[in-house]
Amino acid sequence: MPRASDAAAAPSRPRTPGAALPPGSPPAPRTGERWLMAVAGAFTLLQLVLVRPGLGLGWDETVYVSQVSGHAPAAFFSAPRARGITLLVAPVALWSSSTPLLRVYLAVLAGAGLYGALRTWLGLFPPRVLAAGGALFATLWITLFYGPQAMPNYWVAVGALAAVGYFLRARRDPTRRAPLWGLAAAAALMAWMRPTDAVWTSLPLLALALRDRRPRLLLALLGGMAAGALEWVVEAHVRYGGLGARLSTGSRIEGGLGLHNAVTDQLRSLGGRALCRPCTGAVPSAPVIAWWFVLPLLAAAALVIAVRARRTTVTALPLACAVTAAVPYLFLIGYAAPRFLLPAYALLAIPVADALWFLVTAPAGRWRPVVVTLVAVGLAGHVAVQLAVVDEAVSRTTTAHRAWARSATELRHLGVSPPCLLTGGDAVPIAFQAGCASAYTAGHDTGTTTGVLTRTARRVPVALLAASPGHLPSYAHGWRLHRLSDGYAYLAPGALRERQGA
Repeated sequence: MPRASDAAAAPSRPRTPGAALPPGSPPAPRTGERWLMAVAGAFTLLQLVLVRPGLGLGWDETVYVSQVSGHAPAAFFSAPRARGITLLVAPVALWSSSTPLLRVYLAVLAGAGLYGALRTWLGLFPPRVLAAGGALFATLWITLFYGPQAMPNYWVAVGALAAVGYFLRARRDPTRRAPLWGLAAAAALMAWMRPTDAVWTSLPLLALALRDRRPRLLLALLGGMAAGALEWVVEAHVRYGGLGARLSTGSRIEGGLGLHNAVTDQLRSLGGRALCRPCTGAVPSAPVIAWWFVLPLLAAAALVIAVRARRTTVTALPLACAVTAAVPYLFLIGYAAPRFLLPAYALLAIPVADALWFLVTAPAGRWRPVVVTLVAVGLAGHVAVQLAVVDEAVSRTTTAHRAWARSATELRHLGVSPPCLLTGGDAVPIAFQAGCASAYTAGHDTGTTTGVLTRTARRVPVALLAASPGHLPSYAHGWRLHRLSDGYAYLAPGALRERQGA
């Protein structure tokens, strides 16, 4: 049974606006669901307007989409990756190479996912708190930028938010089975997308289920994660020689997991950088990073408010899961990408929204005009900055993707057309654009050796991409240099000469 300290205040006592609802409360009215639908719908529209459906695929997106696309051979799939996002995009990528169609599909799914995750919290917090929390999360530039992309982090965030909500509902009413099934499904979604993230995020849930001696909660959580990670574990044994070997290979690819301080790296990435590796340069200006320092303060305030109102668990649990989700990306990895922290931001959003509602209405439950004005101005400035950052990030990304598209077109004019192979430089995304296979030998694609490239060059057109002319690997000596509008290409002469003469 839940401890007395975790119970909500008795119904006879006045309830602070924004406070969690007491156990046994009736389901939220349909108006609450409509608020959540409105937030999810606005989020979907913002993605389509700001991120633009025509935005080409990024490097990591190319890897995931190429696994099921008939447009080009599959790119090298490294050990840390999981195939959840590949299966998510399969209904479109299997039969269409249209990036705008894929973007629209993912934006709609992202909106539906946000609505579903927020809905699991109805009955735990008032609908207006949930709507505000959803809006806070949805208007982060990181959420808007990655929602319509073929990347797993947003979906880990949605799964984490839903998992904690279902866990709390199942803990509050042990007689109901639906929250247990929901918990299992949400845990499976997390593990399907990124198994290691699912483990880190679920640690507080596992600890609380063990403390409360709730075997059904444990079974739902562990069973869901096992189901979601099954393919990843099987692949570990088939391709890497076991789970430990895959984890070790993944750690090496990530630069060696261990004690690192990536906090400053994450700060540097907040200005719209998709990847900060190596993470150099100045930290963005104060208006861009201010929210990152306000967020933990509001989270702490939310916890204090919850403890004083004797509803600790419903607030403390998502905060604890946010912390464990963030730990590996703040202290165990030597670089940064803002998308890594999306699960933490999603889990913080509802407690932070609860704290904001308390600030603008407490203690009498009526609006406090001065505080309302300050909070409104602060939120308006915050959203304006987020929209400016996402616009800059989209512009920068669009420029890079157009450069890849130009290079692919120029290579086709030089005779590099399917079947073909590209290596070096930005080989992965350019190869996908050109319909070629890719071999990124500068990375961790150990299956492509010098001998493989030499033999392949005798059969099909092969090109080595480079940012500038320079020292050539031994296999490329004698290859012809061609200037591209965004770099250089060394073309193997054999198969290319035969094709041109055919």
